[in-house]
Amino acid sequence: MGLGYTLSGGSALQRAGDVLDRNFDSYELPRFSWLPKIETVLIDNRETPSQGCGEPPIITIGALIANAVFDATGVRMLQLPMTPARVKAALSRG
Repeated sequence: MGLGYTLSGGSALQRAGDVLDRNFDSYELPRFSWLPKIETVLIDNRETPSQGCGEPPIITIGALIANAVFDATGVRMLQLPMTPARVKAALSRG
């Protein structure tokens, strides 16, 4: 979900702030087929009790990807989603 919000998410809004995507037929949801291969490493640490970790990490993905883009190109992305058009525009501004 974090990658989806970062790379393609976002509802279409009119200038007055009205939401144009009122259902999921026009709002594109992230798909598993978009993901790169992810390797999971489980660590057996019996000294630390297990804890929940659901959605809090999602909010860091935008900054992570923005920093990766900056590291690769020297261009700061300051707005989500980082669509190809926005990345291309940021690269042309240099």
